[in-house]
This record gives sequence, C-alpha cells and structure tokens, in this order.
Amino acid sequence: MAPPASPSVTNYVQPSLGGAHRSVEIPRGGSALRRFLAFAGPGYLVATGYMDPGNWATALAAGSRFGSALLFIAVLSSLMAIVLQALSARLAFATGRDLAQNCRDAMPGPVSFVFWLIMETAIVATDLAEVIGTAIGLELLFKIPLGAGVILTAFDAFLVLAFMRFGFRKLEAFVVSLLILIASCFAIELVLARPDMAEVARGLIPARALFTEPQMLYLALGILGATVMPHNLYLHSGIVLTRAVGPSKTDKAEAIRFAILDSTIALCFALVINASILILAAAAFHAHGQHEVAELGQAYQLIAPLLGSALAAKLFAIALIACGLNSTLTATLAGQIVMEGFINIRLSPVVRRMLTRAVAIVPAIAVIFISGPGAVNELLVLSQVVLSLALPFAVVPLVWLTASRARMGAFKASAPTTALAGVIALAIIVLNGKLILDAIAG
Repeated sequence: MAPPASPSVTNYVQPSLGGAHRSVEIPRGGSALRRFLAFAGPGYLVATGYMDPGNWATALAAGSRFGSALLFIAVLSSLMAIVLQALSARLAFATGRDLAQNCRDAMPGPVSFVFWLIMETAIVATDLAEVIGTAIGLELLFKIPLGAGVILTAFDAFLVLAFMRFGFRKLEAFVVSLLILIASCFAIELVLARPDMAEVARGLIPARALFTEPQMLYLALGILGATVMPHNLYLHSGIVLTRAVGPSKTDKAEAIRFAILDSTIALCFALVINASILILAAAAFHAHGQHEVAELGQAYQLIAPLLGSALAAKLFAIALIACGLNSTLTATLAGQIVMEGFINIRLSPVVRRMLTRAVAIVPAIAVIFISGPGAVNELLVLSQVVLSLALPFAVVPLVWLTASRARMGAFKASAPTTALAGVIALAIIVLNGKLILDAIAG
C-alpha cells in the first residue's frame, strides 16, 4: 500500500470546529506547569466516552458475577486506550489536522465517503446509548416515563449552543465539573458499601479462573472490547487543535508531550470511576448473593435495600444523568469533526446536535412504544455492537497514519510504539468480532 500523501499536497485546508480552532492561547513564558494547564482539558472530554451506559452495564455484570476479580482487566483496557489516544494527539499536532482530515487526504474520495458514513453511524449509536442512559436516569430519579425522558433529551442541544458561545474552555470546565460530580457520587456510595479492600487488591492480579471459567472470560472480553470508542479517536485529534500551538518543532514537541499527559491523567480518572462501578457492584451485589445484575434499572432498585440507604440509589441515578449530559457535548463535537473533516459540510453545533439526536431518538421511541420499556436494554446492546463494527475504521487508519514519516515527519511514532499500537488494535478488533458473533448467536 502506498504511503499517505504529504500534507503539502492536500486539497483541504479549512480547520474543523470553526472559531474554536486555535482559540486557546498557550503562554510563551512561565513555568512548565502553567503551560501544561493551558493544554489540560481535551483529555477529560475524551474520558467521558469511557463511561457510557454500555461500560456501566459491563462493569455491573462483572462486579456482581465475579466480585473484584476482573479489576485487572479494567486496568489493562485503560492502558490500551491510553496508547491509542496518545497517537491521536500526536497525529493532530504533527500534521496540524485531525484524524478525519488526514483520512480524507490519504484516501480516495469514495473510500473517504464510506468511512464518513460508518463513523456517522457510530456517533448515532453512541448517542443512542446516551439517550437510553439519560432517560433511564430521569426515570429512576424523577419518575419520568422512559418515553418522555427520551424526548426530553432532545433539548440538550441548547446546552451545546450555550457553551460554544461562552468559549471552549468553559465547555471543558463544565465537563470536568460533571466528572467531579460523578466521582463524588461513587465515592460516597463506596463509603456506604464498605468494600473488602483485600479483595479489591486481589482483583489487581490476573485471576487463574480467567482461563478456566467461560463466563469470566466472556465478561473480560466485554470489558476489553468496549474500551476504545471509535469516535473518541476522531474527537481527540480535533479538540487538541483548539490550542494555538506555535509552528516550530519545539512547540509541537511540547504540545504532544502535554496533550499526552493530559489524556493519560484523564483516562486514569475515568479508570477510577469505572473501577468504582465494578467495586460497588462487587460490594453491593456479589457480596449479598446477587450475581446476575447487568441492567441499570435493576442496579438502582437493588442498591438501596442492600446498602441500607436510599441515598446510594439517588447518587447512582445522578451520576448516570451527569454521564449523559457530558456525552451530549462530546458526541456533538465528534460529529462536527467527522462531518467537516471527511466531507467538508459545516453545520452549527445546535443543528448538528438536533440531527444526530433525532436519528437516535426515533429507534428508542419506536422500541419503547412497540415492545415496551423492557426492550430498551436490547437496544443498548445493539448500539454497542454497532460501535464494535465501526472500531476498525478509526483504529487502523490511526496506527497507519502515525507510522508514516511522509505525513508525520520527525514526529512519526517509533517502531516499538507502532508495534504495540498494532497489537492493541488487532486485539480489540478480534475481541469485538468475537462479541459480535456471540451476540448474533444469542
């Protein structure tokens, strides 16, 4: 296969995200900490994609079934995600263009168009999961019927409009605030649950049963396979370019270093939250003989009586809604980056948001009214299958492009990094393929 085209021969130069592009100034002097803080933020937007309702359901199932035994898998999956997100930031600063733009530069027009369609489908699937998760949270906390909750999620487009007008840093601050709220909710729940810390520590060591217990292996594959969200790789490569980085090699090297540090810290924070969900399920469900908890509503109903506190259930629902709001913002940005990068169609954030959410709401409403609220969980599973199918169309081009000296120049990923990323990409794709076959087989 021919190497990707050099940026000098590209036919597409207009940046994504409009006025947000290069809108965050980078201080030229001062301490390294001050300069790093100017880069901090995009990683936390990316981290929200690792806490979607699909991840919640997997962590709940793993914790209730096997306690903390699969905690090591959660850690391993986060390390894999850190490597791929680091490549995404490297590509952006090395080329000055996001992943979608680089794909368009390197691919024939029809192939690029197919990639765009696939990634749009993935973003709609992501949004479908957020619609369902937010609606379930509204139903649990405020007793709003599931169908009405799904419709209410359409109004979050105005939230996007407000933050895009206030500036990108304000949007990042809002996302970080909600992440702190989510972490606080689970911290309180863990205090109420009083997990066995010795068991938690043992969960950080690979369990022998992983190779002998089919159900444990299946859930481990689920955690690994659902780790990397395809739209997150496009999202990260676009939002880091909101930083006004200088043109010199030194400026770009510092930007890559700080952006990778930002995303690594943020993904470790996401790991803490995901691990908290698994540990909470182990302490609240597995320890009390409830070994088959996988649905969000079921978890909500069981937490209060098992922990002896109604507050625990309320906090669970609040965290679920906060995750939905966060993902609303990041899915909109990912949609803009993908649409503008692949086919150069530019819509306002609100119009873009309304279109995506309308496509996601229709199947959710149809399923609720035709099959009843109980079928919503099957729709959630379907959304995760769609994301699995789309994953190669984000991971493969990312690894391929960052390995090209013609495109990356001095910032080309090293051979060991490329090899590691290739192994990770292959592993995730194979695992997702297995999960898809299992889903088809029932």
